[in-house]
Amino acid sequence: MTGVETLDHGTRVFTAPGATFGTDGLLLARFDIPRRQDRALDLCSGCGIVALAWHDAGHRGPCTALERDPAASALCAAAAAENGAGHIQPLCADLRDFCRLGPEQGRYDFAACNPPYFSAGPRSPDPARAAARHTDTCTLADAVEAAARALRDGGRFVLCHRPDQLTEVLCTLRGARLEPKRLVFVKNRAGDAPWLLLVQAQKGRRPGLRVEPDLLLTAGAAQYGTR
Repeated sequence: MTGVETLDHGTRVFTAPGATFGTDGLLLARFDIPRRQDRALDLCSGCGIVALAWHDAGHRGPCTALERDPAASALCAAAAAENGAGHIQPLCADLRDFCRLGPEQGRYDFAACNPPYFSAGPRSPDPARAAARHTDTCTLADAVEAAARALRDGGRFVLCHRPDQLTEVLCTLRGARLEPKRLVFVKNRAGDAPWLLLVQAQKGRRPGLRVEPDLLLTAGAAQYGTR
């Protein structure tokens, strides 16, 4: 059964079992937004929440929504058509193969990824849910490598991940010449441990990381960055 979620400015997002989105996807989409005419890339797009949230915020440049699961990619295509978002191009392909060769390299101004977080632990019996949560088909290194190949020099990349993976996240980014520039932790409330990190990096830029104030869900962090 297909569900519908409506974003702040009326953009409709289609979901289905195994192809939904959570607060982490919304926060990632709002943490940094491509300029209006930027060429953008939404890696691990799922139902297209990040690309569609950018559209809702005013992005109109070419946007590739890359997703491995055909059913989720089809939801993104349907939502793009429903919202008149012809600049969003859903692409059903494996992130590990994307722009490894050919003209896609260095074409993009902006990229984002909400990757699978878990390499161990309980797995869903639903293959689509398991693939979305576990790193069998997309590791952190895979996501970062894809972004690094796709971005032009100076292009921006935003990523969300688990706070306990902070060292690996920062090292992997720097190892791919994506220099971390902004870092934010997300908490439910002020006294809690963070459950999510958001990081922005730029390709080929000098070191210099700004750690920004925590985002608190009790203070409306899910609306972070809305216009």
